[in-house]
Amino acid sequence: MPLSVEEVLETYWDDIEPLRNPVMLVALRGLFDIGGVATSALDWMLKERDFAVVADIDPDPFFDFTQERPEVFTDTDGDRQIRWPENEFTVIRYPEGARDMVVLNGVEPHVSWAVFTQSVVEVAKGLGCTLVISLGAAAEQVPHSRVPFVVGSTTNSDLASRLGLSRPQYQGPTGVAGVLLDALDQAKIPNISLRVGVPHYLMHAQHPKSAAALLQHLQHVLGIPTDHANLQQEISRWQELHDAAVEGDPQASAYVQMLEHRHDQLVEQNMPSGDDLAAELEEFLRNQSNDE
Repeated sequence: MPLSVEEVLETYWDDIEPLRNPVMLVALRGLFDIGGVATSALDWMLKERDFAVVADIDPDPFFDFTQERPEVFTDTDGDRQIRWPENEFTVIRYPEGARDMVVLNGVEPHVSWAVFTQSVVEVAKGLGCTLVISLGAAAEQVPHSRVPFVVGSTTNSDLASRLGLSRPQYQGPTGVAGVLLDALDQAKIPNISLRVGVPHYLMHAQHPKSAAALLQHLQHVLGIPTDHANLQQEISRWQELHDAAVEGDPQASAYVQMLEHRHDQLVEQNMPSGDDLAAELEEFLRNQSNDE
């Protein structure tokens, strides 16, 4: 028999207090998360916050465990345990912010994408999320010495015009992220895809500067504290490592200088402020609530 959402999705939200204007954030470790930037950004966002698990997706039907291997570990009681790939949905409440958040910080599945993405849709609907934002990172021609741009796209024409987002133009093979966005469109749940650049010449390093750029963008637009400033020590440490990797190669140094010049020219162009984007998003979400 075909796999169903009911078989794989477990929910625990019946007894929780209602959420305030919830928005869902999704980051999945895999093809569209170069350097683990998006998932590490959400790790930092959750680090200093209390959160509650409200749902999870059973890993067994979705993974080839010869590729995504479970881990053996010893717990605090000294007992050996198995840690399976997790796709848990957590709720973070922000009494000091504009809304509460639902977060899926997980692992991209190998198979049964349609059922997996439909499970995400069911959680978004069940918790009343008025918007889903997927986060990713891609290797691009960006200098490691500058704060990378965060770019977004959406199929929602109102969101696109309000926030200055592009409309997806790509046609061809896709990944779980593309299937998820299509599933959200079919369910009429507004969604945005945000992507941050990672220096392609340092793809296999860590990039806390890119993670912080994602979090800062989310803080501006969503009106929630993301604690991105806590990444500053990691940013400084990796900046030194990246500088050392480039300085020993004159050709690489010249290439980075060219990227810096181009980046600085783009920064000088007029771009909407974070306050403007936040105001436009708030109005869009209010209109959504009024329509419902």
